[in-house]
Amino acid sequence: MMLVGGVLTSVIVAGGVLTAGRGLSIDPAVSSHARAALVRLAELTVTDGRPSRSDYRRAAFGAAWTDAATVLGGGNGCDTRNDVLARDLTDLRRSMVDSCPNAVAGGEFRSPYTGDFIVFRRDRRAGDVQIDHIVPLAYAWDMGAWSWPVTMRTNLANDPANLVAVDAASNLTKSDQAPAQWLPPNRGFHCQYVTQFVMVMAGYRLTVDRPSHDVMAAVLRSCAAVE
Repeated sequence: MMLVGGVLTSVIVAGGVLTAGRGLSIDPAVSSHARAALVRLAELTVTDGRPSRSDYRRAAFGAAWTDAATVLGGGNGCDTRNDVLARDLTDLRRSMVDSCPNAVAGGEFRSPYTGDFIVFRRDRRAGDVQIDHIVPLAYAWDMGAWSWPVTMRTNLANDPANLVAVDAASNLTKSDQAPAQWLPPNRGFHCQYVTQFVMVMAGYRLTVDRPSHDVMAAVLRSCAAVE
């Protein structure tokens, strides 16, 4: 199946300007990505609501943060969590762990979900920084991933286009909610968040519930209008 690949890589890079604060400050490139996401959103199959399934299991998406995926970063000798920390944090300090010979031992960043500045240390409250699946795995399961082979589910769970380092509180609050129920408190990150959500959904050919479709369309229209 064709995945989002380079499209989302460029969105991630361009979207970096959105993580620096709480205000709405949109790079012109983000407007272009939002327009592209509107096109992809229109291609998604829409359901009236989110199906109610009771058979979701995290294990169905493979071992957590496995390096054994065929997405960007897979098979590089380092677990997915460390790959994302290395991408999203600055002022990095490194150490060796079993899952990564060049793991992130420390760093700092602003959580894109809140704009709050966070210092990360592996040896002290490492759980304060978590890696969020932008498209939650439980939501993906309900919207079609239940029928996939485990290799494709493993790819989604470890695809850097669907991952972002965030503060733990926001990740826990979001849980497995779709955009109709939850968007980041930092409005300045809405354009990138929704763009990535749509591109991942489209790349993996997931369906979308009507309320979330409409919320994301409104966000993207607003983002695309900013020049």
